[in-house]
Amino acid sequence: MLQAVMTAPGKIEFRQVEPPTPGANDVIVQIQKIGVCGSDIHVFHGLHPYTSYPVVQGHEVAGRVSAVGANVTDVKIGDDVTFMPQVTCGECFPCRHGMYHICDNLKVMGFQTGGAAQEYFAVPANMIIKLPPNMSYEIGAMIEPVSVAVHALSRAQENLTGKKVLVLGAGPIGNLVGQVAKGMGAAAVMIVDFSDFRLEKARECGIDFAINPKQDDLSRAILRDFGADKADLILECIGVEPTMTEAIRCARKGTKIIVVGVFGEKPHVDLGLVQDRELSLIGTLMYQKKDYEQAIALAEAGKLRLESLVTDRFPFQSYLEAYHYIETRKDRAMKVMINVAG
Repeated sequence: MLQAVMTAPGKIEFRQVEPPTPGANDVIVQIQKIGVCGSDIHVFHGLHPYTSYPVVQGHEVAGRVSAVGANVTDVKIGDDVTFMPQVTCGECFPCRHGMYHICDNLKVMGFQTGGAAQEYFAVPANMIIKLPPNMSYEIGAMIEPVSVAVHALSRAQENLTGKKVLVLGAGPIGNLVGQVAKGMGAAAVMIVDFSDFRLEKARECGIDFAINPKQDDLSRAILRDFGADKADLILECIGVEPTMTEAIRCARKGTKIIVVGVFGEKPHVDLGLVQDRELSLIGTLMYQKKDYEQAIALAEAGKLRLESLVTDRFPFQSYLEAYHYIETRKDRAMKVMINVAG
């Protein structure tokens, strides 16, 4: 079978390797679609702090089951599936207390262990998530990033019905956070970005207010569109100091701020304001099975507009071209899909 290997930053080689055979508790997935993630781009640039080379990428995935191990009973050949890409130890404190997604020894397929950028991929059966019969492979491959958004919002630990939510960053994850917030019952969502293209995408996806701070002062926009009580919940979805600063500056006293963005550089945070206003800074990393299930339920219920986020598609053997395309298009390439089969 054909396998894409990133041998060094910016370099991908295609190799012919033996297809995997299932262990007793494994499922073999014929890979159909792979979504390119922002973290993949960090690997492409050699900037991911926890990835070494060579590495096979691919963790936003959908495919069809082609074989199952002897002990697998709840998945069958022909099922359309996605999977959770975590590899956990099962023994550390988080694992033993239901927090396996933040395992002390966590590895993620496509980063610290092999990913699905190949024609067939072996996955432990307990990580498999079945897709509904009517769900396309492209939407199936987007369930992983939707699950990131679901889990991030769950970290607020409150019912979002009737709430006003502020999202800083209108890239794919920020957009999905906004859509999921609406799907969970938020009364209004405001999304903020410097890219007019991304803001237009947000409007297309049903986000209530799309603000470009270059054209519209954010503090005034919050008061105008949310009222004097401002936002009930704020999510930072970029991972840079200026947006973290804005989140703290614009927060109502007692507000929760969920940190979704991945910070490449350590930000300076005004902890004086955090303390004085009794703000809560809450981290979020990955997801659990229940987040995948809720992501699929929201998509099935028609509460998400995922097709609008797929801006570009590349054949498998043009994997590297897809990365260069994302580089040149920057904010205009939202979700780029790799077609592995078909």
